[in-house]
Amino acid sequence: MSNSRRDFLKKASLAGAAAMAAPGLVLASTKDDPYLPDDGAGKTFLFQGDSITDGGRSFDKDWNHVYGQGYAYLITARINFDYPGRDYRFFNRGISGNTINDLAARWQKDTLDIKPDVLSILIGINDVHRVVMQGDKSTDEDFGKVYDQLLVETTAALPNVKLILLEPFILPVGMVNKNAELWAAEVKKRQVVVRTLALKFNAIYVPLQDVFNKALQKAKADHWIWDGVHPMPAGHELIAREWMKAVKKLY
Repeated sequence: MSNSRRDFLKKASLAGAAAMAAPGLVLASTKDDPYLPDDGAGKTFLFQGDSITDGGRSFDKDWNHVYGQGYAYLITARINFDYPGRDYRFFNRGISGNTINDLAARWQKDTLDIKPDVLSILIGINDVHRVVMQGDKSTDEDFGKVYDQLLVETTAALPNVKLILLEPFILPVGMVNKNAELWAAEVKKRQVVVRTLALKFNAIYVPLQDVFNKALQKAKADHWIWDGVHPMPAGHELIAREWMKAVKKLY
């Protein structure tokens, strides 16, 4: 990425944060920063994944829409608001419909070339969708091999990168209810893969299935996820809160 593009991103990110800060508002102290140490260097956050990360984002420079309208947007807004003086830059490169193989095909351009300091990945539900809905023969082992290779490549190219791996999830509503047992079985296999990779690569692991299950005690499934896979606004808020909580535990 060119220096001019990076400068533009930096200025736009800081300007957006400054615009949200009302006069006289007492912002969070930079002491004991829960995200990254204040070493004076710029930090780049990258959200990578499928439609849940994509969140309907634009693919241009329209700063009202480049982060989408899901959990990646919510996290970006909060961190930029809480730390307007930090040189934090955020990118959303989720693409609707992507599987782990689709990520692999664009990994260099959409991940390694961005050189993130913090890389957040949510992937796997489309791999399950293709198995359940389309009869694809891909297995959780196939999923794990490709995912593992991506992380090997990433840590080799970016040895100081902080990895955040989010657990794929479902709820029993919409298309999931049409074959609930198979959906649950296939998702669970890939949840195990993601958890195992998080341990292997010393990544922050963000468990989501259990918190979505517990959310059913507060409201029905379609309050959180409308079709069994894609979150409603409350579901995106749930993901954002769990992401922030998991990250704060590490830093």
